[in-house]
Amino acid sequence: MKRIVLSGGAAALALVSGLALAQGAPESILPPGFDDPAPAPSPTPSPRPTAAAPASPSAQPGSTSVPVVQPVPGTGAQSSSPAIDLTDVGGKFPTLEELERMSTDELDELLGLKPKVDIPPGSRRSTERIGVLAPDEGGLPVYSLSNQPASLVRAALSGTTQPMVSRWGHILVRRALASRLEAPASMNAVEFAALRIAALNAMGEFAVARAVAQDIDTADWTPQLTSAALDSYIGTADLVGPCPAVRLQGNLREDGTWRLFQGICNAYAGEAARAKTDIERVRYRGEAANIDALLAQRFAGAAGQGRGAVTIEWDKVEDMTPLRFALANAVGEPIPDALMEDAEPYYARSAALAPMLALPQRIAASDVAAREGILSSSALVDLYSQLYGEQEAEGPEVNRAASLRQAYVARDAAARMAAIRELWAPGAGGAIDYARLVLTAFAAARVQPSEDLEDDAGTLIASMLSAGFERDALRWAEVVPSGSLGWAQLVFAAPRASQEVSSGAIDDFVGDDGSPEQRKSQFLVAGLAGLGRMDAGDVDGYSDDFGMNLGAATKWTRAIDAAANVENRALVALLAGLGMQGSGWDKMTPRHLYHIVSALNRVGLTAEARMIAAEAVARG
Repeated sequence: MKRIVLSGGAAALALVSGLALAQGAPESILPPGFDDPAPAPSPTPSPRPTAAAPASPSAQPGSTSVPVVQPVPGTGAQSSSPAIDLTDVGGKFPTLEELERMSTDELDELLGLKPKVDIPPGSRRSTERIGVLAPDEGGLPVYSLSNQPASLVRAALSGTTQPMVSRWGHILVRRALASRLEAPASMNAVEFAALRIAALNAMGEFAVARAVAQDIDTADWTPQLTSAALDSYIGTADLVGPCPAVRLQGNLREDGTWRLFQGICNAYAGEAARAKTDIERVRYRGEAANIDALLAQRFAGAAGQGRGAVTIEWDKVEDMTPLRFALANAVGEPIPDALMEDAEPYYARSAALAPMLALPQRIAASDVAAREGILSSSALVDLYSQLYGEQEAEGPEVNRAASLRQAYVARDAAARMAAIRELWAPGAGGAIDYARLVLTAFAAARVQPSEDLEDDAGTLIASMLSAGFERDALRWAEVVPSGSLGWAQLVFAAPRASQEVSSGAIDDFVGDDGSPEQRKSQFLVAGLAGLGRMDAGDVDGYSDDFGMNLGAATKWTRAIDAAANVENRALVALLAGLGMQGSGWDKMTPRHLYHIVSALNRVGLTAEARMIAAEAVARG
């Protein structure tokens, strides 16, 4: 199969000229000549010559009974094969000194003793459909991508290399990537899974990526899938999880990370001496940093057969790596604060779901995970509830947990609202952290609409919609004035709105919009246009006024529009994720938002389209 190296992002779609298939009626819409070529038929193997079976002793006249000898597996009962010439094993046989330096794994591979599979034939799973979310569990249709161009699917998946700017967009793409899907007809099923696992890792969904990898027998793992799966195990600090694949594949890789995992896996297989030798060899050869080898040695020693203490010193360590972070967390080794001061968001995404970390550490990391959609509002509340129940806990997180409790159980509405406002305290930039809105979503839904709370209505509605509480948010429709921030979100929250939004109300919103470059107004217009809730003439007028150029076409816009035209939900979701990557909403353009909302709405993902549009207005 041809492998196309794509640069990622929308530019990756330049190699694609069309797409195929409505998921209900599989039929290609690619122009003639653009279909993926049919694979060449495999040649029929010629039969191997077999030796004539020896005559049975009982068939010989006058034979007498003879001792029965159990033949050696793989040989005839009366084999007369010559003894093995060791000089023929793998070419030139190693010297005695070279043999002494080899690990047991290397010797097994040299002599052909390495097993090829670790699951009996009757228990092996098919790779026809890979994923963990069935259609009746919320997953997308199984055959959504089966007749799509492999080049387009590959471009969308390999181009997804960053988190989404939208929390609701993240949730949608995670659902698509975790669905139990059949691979495109001209794409290998394991490659398809590897690309999905890598995309989930890029989004910080390490646990979901690991689950998808575990849906495939390790005997079917390719180097590409092994690499992606190993990243997911490191992201979850599950250092023993990849051991079946590591031990089965042996010396597939020669990098220090792989060698350390070989040592760890040997230790947990009961081969302590071999594990110690493997890790020390990595350390002395400089194949991995000294700190990583020592952390791996301590983790391996926890298998119960380790000998000797391991002292961890961070003095000469200048940076943090995913493997180092996972090893330290797995052995309970505190990481110096200096190494984590300016750490990338990757480590917060990993720490938020790491059960071995203390609650204050997980809560400190939960802001990133909540903003991006990794953690639900319910999961966030659970974390703070656990912290509140700890008697000796201290710090700002404990005070926040106490305020959250007051937001639920305070005696009067004013006290509950005061507690919510305390949780909304603006940060250094003067803006409310969106993670706090996710945290207070359930509490906000319990607040009764009142004109006395008109100033808080927009933030309350944003908090409710961060968790999808649209019915609770719509109770405020009679409170929020037309053209306000709360009104702008409610026009998207209404699920069955049929009337077009008046230009007068939009003008009121634009007039009061103080966001940079009036980004909120641009997102409002783009979202309404995508849902078809604006007059076409008004859309063109606002597009010209703001310079949004909504009608301009690119390779990506043509691809997602074509996917919507054939009503393919999975492909629309993947292409939407490709267009929503970035570090913040300042990276999202109104034109991208318009095409994403429009495509999702046309394929029946209207709820997701509305929530993404409302989130854009709230966070723009």
